[in-house]
Amino acid sequence: MTQDRIYLDHAATTPVLPVVQAAMADALVRWANPSSPHGEGRAARAALEDARKRIGKALGWDGEILFTSGASEAITLSLRGFDAVATAVEHDAVLSAVGDEARIAVDANGIAQLGSIAKGRRYAIQQVNNETGIIQPLEELGRVIREGDGLLVADCSQGAGKLPLPDADIIILSAHKLGGPPGLGALLTKDLGLLKPTGGQEKGYRRGTENLPAVLGLAAALEAGIDWLEQANKLRAKLDAAIEETGGEVVGKASPRLATIGSYRMPGVSASSQLISFDLAGIAVSAGSACSSGTLKASHVLTAMGWDAKTAGEVVRVSFGPQTCETDIDRFVATWKAIRERAAGAAL
Repeated sequence: MTQDRIYLDHAATTPVLPVVQAAMADALVRWANPSSPHGEGRAARAALEDARKRIGKALGWDGEILFTSGASEAITLSLRGFDAVATAVEHDAVLSAVGDEARIAVDANGIAQLGSIAKGRRYAIQQVNNETGIIQPLEELGRVIREGDGLLVADCSQGAGKLPLPDADIIILSAHKLGGPPGLGALLTKDLGLLKPTGGQEKGYRRGTENLPAVLGLAAALEAGIDWLEQANKLRAKLDAAIEETGGEVVGKASPRLATIGSYRMPGVSASSQLISFDLAGIAVSAGSACSSGTLKASHVLTAMGWDAKTAGEVVRVSFGPQTCETDIDRFVATWKAIRERAAGAAL
């Protein structure tokens, strides 16, 4: 029979932590609409506002926090309808919000190359790239943007809870990337005047009943903290070395990268073929972003870094979570080698 499955796609979504499940289960039992005026509603409102404070404390953030249905909604509220540009390697939701022409180039290492800064323009830059794990130098980039009277919108969906928040005008995060529940995002800003009020909930900046159980789950996830990044760094270093030893290529090797994400090229073997083989071997990985990996087009992240369509189409993403261990890496590497050997044999 097949071995137990190994999950190495935490950048897409990571399992909900037990402490989060417990917090949400408790909220579901006593939940009411936080906008209702009766006693149950007022109790729900008090719990919501307490969670908002807890989340701010856990993140070291003393500004405004607005809860959304996910990072994509927070991105839309922050960028759509404003004078905004984004790096060419941003998440699809960001690129959709700014339009097709509003692109900032990156170099071969995936680092944003800012030109002249326009006053009041919004510059959307990821803290951590969701496909490659490359970390943008937001401290330096933010300083340049502020000196030019621009605004920095930092998508911290992958980095929040793992890296300190950057000094940005608007910050976006996603609960399900750090052990919280899916279906919840947050928009952080020190100035609500940077947003357009639309009426409804969240101080009038978005419509929809607040998802109190999910908010309490996010608070629990952030308070639990992440204490396994050192282990992840060791695992990723081991995987990087093994991939190179077997003739593979590490994407973004020269760039600073988050320990939990690695992208690897297997020369001569398409990513789609690799994904099928890994899945049959009981290993879950992905090719690029989970929001676009169902398409056959080449990764816009890799093409922006100068990769051609063929080589970009040979890259898979491996991402770690708290459950990932050394035996998982060993099994992935063994499967990688087997796939390469089969492909080499078929080519003879």
